[in-house]
Amino acid sequence: MQNKGAIRLFAILLALVSLYQLTFTYHSRKVEKDALQYATMRAGEEASPEIIRRYEVNYLDSMAHETVYNFLFGLRKYTYMECKSREINFGLDLKGGMNLILEVKVADIIQALSNYNQDENFLRAIALAEEREKTSVRDFVSLFGDAFQDVAPNGSLAAIFNTVELRDKVKYDSSNEEVLRVLREESRAAIDNAFNIIRTRIDRFGVVQPNVQRLQKDGQVLIELPGVTEPERVRNLLKGSASLEFWETYDNQEIFEYLAQANNVIARMEQRTAPAEVVTDTVAVAAETTESDLGLLREIESDTVTTSEEGRSLFTLLQPSGRATGPVVGVASGRNMAQIDQWLQSDQVRAVLPRDLRLMWTVKPIPASDLQFWVPGVGQTRESFFQLVAIRSTSFDGRPPLEGDAITNARDRVSPTGSFEIEMSMNSEGAKTWARLTKANIGKSIAIVLDGYVYSFPTVQNEIRGGQSSITGNFSPEEAKDLANILRSGKLPAPARIVEDTVVGPSLGKEAVDAGLKSFIWAFFVVLLYMIIYYGIKAGIVADIALIANMFFVMGVLAAFNAILTLPGIAGIVLTIGMSVDANVLIYERIREELRAGKGLRLAISDGYKNAFSAIIDANVTTFLTGLILFLFGTGPIKGFATTLMIGIATSFFSAIFITRLVYEWLLNSKVDVSFGSKWTENLFKNLHIKFMEKRTTFFILSGAFIIIAIGSLSIRGLKQGIDFTGGRTYVVRFADNVNSSDIFSSVAAAFEGANTEVKTFGTANQIRIATNYLVFDTDESADVMVENSLFQGIKPFLPAGTTQEEFNADFVMSSQKVGPTIATDIRNKAGLAIFFSLVVIFLYILIRFRTWQLGLGAIAAVIHDAMFVLGIFSLFYTIVPFAMEIDQAFIAAILTVIGYSINDTVVVFDRIREYRILYPKRSTMEVFDLAINSTISRTINTSMTTLVVLLVIFVFGSEVIRGFVFALIIGVFVGTYSSIFIASPIAYNFIKRNEKAKLDK
Repeated sequence: MQNKGAIRLFAILLALVSLYQLTFTYHSRKVEKDALQYATMRAGEEASPEIIRRYEVNYLDSMAHETVYNFLFGLRKYTYMECKSREINFGLDLKGGMNLILEVKVADIIQALSNYNQDENFLRAIALAEEREKTSVRDFVSLFGDAFQDVAPNGSLAAIFNTVELRDKVKYDSSNEEVLRVLREESRAAIDNAFNIIRTRIDRFGVVQPNVQRLQKDGQVLIELPGVTEPERVRNLLKGSASLEFWETYDNQEIFEYLAQANNVIARMEQRTAPAEVVTDTVAVAAETTESDLGLLREIESDTVTTSEEGRSLFTLLQPSGRATGPVVGVASGRNMAQIDQWLQSDQVRAVLPRDLRLMWTVKPIPASDLQFWVPGVGQTRESFFQLVAIRSTSFDGRPPLEGDAITNARDRVSPTGSFEIEMSMNSEGAKTWARLTKANIGKSIAIVLDGYVYSFPTVQNEIRGGQSSITGNFSPEEAKDLANILRSGKLPAPARIVEDTVVGPSLGKEAVDAGLKSFIWAFFVVLLYMIIYYGIKAGIVADIALIANMFFVMGVLAAFNAILTLPGIAGIVLTIGMSVDANVLIYERIREELRAGKGLRLAISDGYKNAFSAIIDANVTTFLTGLILFLFGTGPIKGFATTLMIGIATSFFSAIFITRLVYEWLLNSKVDVSFGSKWTENLFKNLHIKFMEKRTTFFILSGAFIIIAIGSLSIRGLKQGIDFTGGRTYVVRFADNVNSSDIFSSVAAAFEGANTEVKTFGTANQIRIATNYLVFDTDESADVMVENSLFQGIKPFLPAGTTQEEFNADFVMSSQKVGPTIATDIRNKAGLAIFFSLVVIFLYILIRFRTWQLGLGAIAAVIHDAMFVLGIFSLFYTIVPFAMEIDQAFIAAILTVIGYSINDTVVVFDRIREYRILYPKRSTMEVFDLAINSTISRTINTSMTTLVVLLVIFVFGSEVIRGFVFALIIGVFVGTYSSIFIASPIAYNFIKRNEKAKLDK
């Protein structure tokens, strides 16, 4: 083998990188284990989970910026938060939490930009564009422009959009194309602003490792919040439009005496607080460095003070600015802000503060370089500290003197001094107010406030007329750009609507983790054992080394890419185990052929690897392309499945081809004799001479008959579509005792007033899954409340007497999911595109790789056959089987995996056909096809058996959540193996024979 040194070096480096990436997960888990131990010890074994969780969170907060991992003896130090950000992320189905897709509709933005114009043609164009959007991939502004042209061919958009806000951009004589260009820019800016606002709100919510990302469709944002236990609070936080405001400010020197009085009031209030409550001194804890697990617990205890003994006051948590000038009155740690707010909002404190005073926090923490100035003696802590700004409310109605709708344009730029600043302009009314405001506050600060947080408080140097001004500050390029977007968009013209909402309880998540890990371990063990039994101890152990290395590399790469591991992701990893055996099987079967031909062991191994290489490449590339299409067109769980599948294919290819080869080189150099079979398997599938092509008509008839039945079932019965495709809501409800799903269905169906509702036992007999499309098309916020009320009324007869709705939601509802009709349409469209493009890509690859269109046609025919077979099974049996057989995103992932697996099998046979047509040019086409299939039958059976065993283990031990998904894969493995032999090859043979006959006739 050439380049052994380079391959060995790469393998070592990949192993070291994987180990390095996985150490972050180890250290973050260790801190969390310590946190749970500490919380249990402090709260007591009998304390409620909420109390234990509070102590646990306090501990983790104190450790957030502490060094917990010294890499290479202190060469690089990592804090807990840094380790947490680099660990393997678990999805919500494994960890529990909340997943939402928010949408700021472009249609709502356009209506707001028109100042809600009631022109009949305008409203008809909006409605028509919304209808066309359901089936189009074009942006909404373009659809609206076409719709307006259809509705009013001679209409003028300028007459509608020449509003006060757009007066500087839309003139009375502007063409429709110019107006559409402005609308596109304004809607894009509003969507950018929405994303920034949502991201900031989530950051302020304090969730560990939130995932906030834009989706392909304009205006849609995906939010994943692991570990969230207050979903209603999150919904309230994210819904509604944001408010941008400009406020006058107080100077700290004007406020300091009032804060001193408030400090005394709070101290007296705290002295009267009767049971003692433990409060952690933020600065002291953050400044300390841990030595060991036990020492850490003792340090945390020593850094706590008892309220009833020593008391607290405002200035124990808020570092006052003293006699400093400016609007900042103090600085506090991020985790003390809520307590300070609670004190400042109390009636006793408000009584000693000026009535026109409002105190607001800055949105971003103080730069680390300035921290020592604000918090003397803080040491090396990396804890986040925020400034408290004194806002002055001068109007009678308490509104700000200027709001964001006055801004007409804003852009970030580099000032002459090299710093980043924001240039903004205002409309005529805003310019007048701004001139008056700046004239009255020369030498003072104007605070720019969004969502109740201060983004900037620049000092006014002089009166600013004409509405043109710039905002300076310690901005990074990204911060300047974001603030410019916020100013340019003003306040959000349209509220963010929740179009998909999934909540998974932590206990259901834990059960899913346990089931997933159990299935993973058993499947892995079975595959390792199978390889030893079939190929003998030595060869089997070498293959097992490759499998173990592959799993290690997969986990390391997942951690390096910061990928999110979900249940479908675990299924992807376990499926990778089965499919990665394929490369070893191909190599071993080739080696066995070479040994039977009389070659020596060293030469047989060398030729075995060489001859198997092309088949391995083809099989892996086709499956990888399927995974890539899944990744590009899928969302959520499908993306997780595709990610792990692609990573697994890449690492298994390296492990099977190169690592095993290195091991065999070492064994051969050590004069170790290796056999590639046991006494039970050595002669299996030897000297087969089955005439497959002669029997092709029989199998065509069998497959054709089943496809006709499948088409009939699909036409009459159809498929059970999940809410991913129809829109609706699902709930998993767990009871203390076993329940009868039929009785619950009768009660719930009546509560949902005739809506399409399904109730099924979900896993155990005390757990049910309820799916309904009740009020799915009602986008009003009150619809969610009405559905939850109806669900509670339907379930109430089966609950303990006296159970309230709040208790029902908290203790009995294990998970919930909502998918709006809009997002369901998007998922359907993407699923169709994913299947279409996968077929096109696979056909093109086979055409290019084999240079025979007949083989490509045979492969595509087999793929369509397999897909129809799986669809037919799901249509025939979805009302019979005891688990969910729904057509949802996971099912589409299964179909595409079946396509990949079928192609994997088929290209191996086609690779041998291509080889034999070159080796045996004088043999008949039928003979070549039969010989190729017979020579690869051992590989086909072996790969199918290992993959099938893996899937059966997942099906038995895995979670109920993915049972339908795995069942589709099991069917796919059966039919994929069958079609590669009895469908793909015979169809390709027929077309090749027809082509040969046509050439002879000429």
